[in-house]
Amino acid sequence: MSRDPMTRALGGLGFDSHIRSEFRAVAGPEHHPARVVADHGTRLLVDRGAGPEPGVVRGALLREGRPAVGDWVALAPAEGELRPIEALIPRQRAIVRKAAGERTVPQVIAAWVDTAFVVAGLDGDFNPRRIERILTALAGTGVQPVVLLNKADACVDRAGARAQLAVHAPVCFVSALTGEGVDIVPTLLGKGRTGVLVGASGAGKSTLTNRLLGGDVQATAAVREGDDKGRHTTTSRALFALPDGGGLLIDTPGMRELALWAGEGEADEAFDDIAALGQRCRFRDCAHGAEPGCAIRAAVERGELDEARLASYDKLQRELAYAERRQDEQAARAAQTRWKSVSTRMRQRRNFEDRNGGKAW
Repeated sequence: MSRDPMTRALGGLGFDSHIRSEFRAVAGPEHHPARVVADHGTRLLVDRGAGPEPGVVRGALLREGRPAVGDWVALAPAEGELRPIEALIPRQRAIVRKAAGERTVPQVIAAWVDTAFVVAGLDGDFNPRRIERILTALAGTGVQPVVLLNKADACVDRAGARAQLAVHAPVCFVSALTGEGVDIVPTLLGKGRTGVLVGASGAGKSTLTNRLLGGDVQATAAVREGDDKGRHTTTSRALFALPDGGGLLIDTPGMRELALWAGEGEADEAFDDIAALGQRCRFRDCAHGAEPGCAIRAAVERGELDEARLASYDKLQRELAYAERRQDEQAARAAQTRWKSVSTRMRQRRNFEDRNGGKAW
């Protein structure tokens, strides 16, 4: 057991010697480490090891971006009931998507995540392509993905459902309603490790959270009649400690679509079977269409590769390429704006010195 009181107090939240070292690099002697445990939109809750309390972002951090659930931060001494958040410990193992709207900007869903549980309901809204999309978003993050096929109690053909998933991540059948298989979550986590539930609305993430916590902590609702699509019952992100040292779990609002924030290489990591086939094509720049010697098209024709999976791969590659172009364009515009600002200040300085006999302002 650590003799460091700071580590002992926060160890249950995942605090360790590495995070302590990172904290000391950004914080002063008056600061205290804490973890962001809830984001309710208008306010954050932080935990210093004694339970959640309200925190407010202050100082330079206001310009750097809002902390996400799971982040480690440096707190200043309390101001009334609020704890000022003044620094962000450099973020690791974050899950990021493109924020909603026209602008191409990132939104951090969760940070310092060890395992991402991709939850999909085995009902009328079961969508293997959506699972592949989420796995693509997780590629390159350092987060271990695990697919949880929920509502297994209502599935009459588990083998058929599993066969639709050509993924290399572990796939587990669970039922949040009956409790079947849900022990896999704390088993894969353990004390101090953090998991996050991601998936579409109606997949059963909040029901699964309640089952694991042993009570009704998160609001739930039945899926819509007629199409089995879910309602948004979870509207904020929150981190919970599982019983008996079973780790930490972040529940997130459902996502109908996950706008990707990743590079083109992430699709190759998530679809490594297709990427490996592509290395065997006759031409290096093969578009996997009508070109002779295309190993990918040959695999489809032999029935070894699902056409729908290939279409999903192609779609994700195009989307990722577009997102990278948008990010590059926005970075170029931002750099141009900065240089214009610098040039303007230099011109103003020269004019001032000319008017004042060379004296600097």
